[in-house]
Amino acid sequence: MKQQKLSDVITERLETMILDGTLVAGEKLLPERLLAEKFQVSRPSLREAIQNLQAKGLIERKQGGGTFITQNLSAKMTDPLLALVGSRPETQFDLLEFRHALEGMAAYYAALRGQPEDYQALNNALNSLPNTSTDSKQEAIALVEFYLTMAKAAHNMVLLHVMRSMQGMLVENIQRNLEMLRGGADVEAQIREQRHAIVKAISAQDPEAARKASNQHLGFVESTLLGINQRDIKLQRAMRRIAVKESGDIAS
Repeated sequence: MKQQKLSDVITERLETMILDGTLVAGEKLLPERLLAEKFQVSRPSLREAIQNLQAKGLIERKQGGGTFITQNLSAKMTDPLLALVGSRPETQFDLLEFRHALEGMAAYYAALRGQPEDYQALNNALNSLPNTSTDSKQEAIALVEFYLTMAKAAHNMVLLHVMRSMQGMLVENIQRNLEMLRGGADVEAQIREQRHAIVKAISAQDPEAARKASNQHLGFVESTLLGINQRDIKLQRAMRRIAVKESGDIAS
């Protein structure tokens, strides 16, 4: 068998660190000398690995500023058709249904495979979520980070990659949901309790309970949004009837 080049081994290790979230978009890499010491390899081999990653568009070098994980990594991983789907309001419930499978799986495997440090990170992400917020965009971004933390705890690279590639779509979907749900204090309180239930089940290492809690949470959001949609449709119809009646009264 042909022996694998050392630079290829380093390339694979760095790619794995990007995939599993150890290295994140925009993060600056250690200087070559320190990175070579960390991997216990020569600087020429490390430099060749860096060039491999640069050719793949995974890292970028800034003149005099160092080497960074590509800032718009998520954008590079996003299918343009997927982005188009995410921009259509009529697909929002389709995305919610897909999130049942995606986040339910993340919760299940996080409970099954998570480590103490994963549970701590998940609790930290949960506790950092704002209890009340008027900025739905920032709240949506924080919520997506919470779900990504849950996906990292699942220790499934494909799942994490899919969720990362959908990050922009998820932010838009959650932001729209928050804006529709806003104003219902009781609804927001229930949703917060549901998230705590998900984390509690994951921390208790109960996979089935974690998946069930995730699905119940998204089911509640979906049914609430459907109710709001139906209410808005009825309101619009009532307003049209009033407008027609008023125009008839004016004409007579």
